[in-house]
Amino acid sequence: MPNDAPFNAKIRQTAREIAGGRESSAETLAMAQLYDLTADRLVRFAASITRRQHDAEDAVSTTMVKVASRPKLLVGADQPWHYLLRMVRNESLVILRARSRWSAIGSIAERLIGRTSDVVERDDENRLVWEALASLPPSQSEVVVLKIWEQLTFAEIAEVLQITPSTAASRYRYALEKLAGKLSRASNSSPADVAASSDSVVELGR
Repeated sequence: MPNDAPFNAKIRQTAREIAGGRESSAETLAMAQLYDLTADRLVRFAASITRRQHDAEDAVSTTMVKVASRPKLLVGADQPWHYLLRMVRNESLVILRARSRWSAIGSIAERLIGRTSDVVERDDENRLVWEALASLPPSQSEVVVLKIWEQLTFAEIAEVLQITPSTAASRYRYALEKLAGKLSRASNSSPADVAASSDSVVELGR
């Protein structure tokens, strides 16, 4: 995200308060502040991997428990936000490995941004974008979420996902190509017309 230094500073300061809390009430308050600061965005990212809202929430909850027990991990991290993203990704992958098979995928809006399906269904274009995004492999959809919603650079995405920047860029490019094709077929328009539909995805991230 652009100029994320203030956001990282807030996370680090909250982690310091968790680590330095001499009373349980102070630690609980600091944990609540960290959750309010990051949870919605972490759940959105986790949902791009798990494809289930409740699994995404579980991944974030498990991460928060680990932060509560070892807050100095965030205090000492160069980029606390990126560190949190990596932690949530790891927990999401654990959930995927433990799941014997995927069940039917629920509402795109519910999984990614918490909108109700009724709201999204009133906006056909948005619904098509979310459905197309959900059809991507997690390795591509997570890059789209980090690039468009979190506005990370490819170098930062590479750090979070532990891949090379060129791999991150390739996954992003392939994802946008697939999105354009899917949206083109869904809307019965030409790929050139929907190439701008990458713009539709960007607009939803704002």
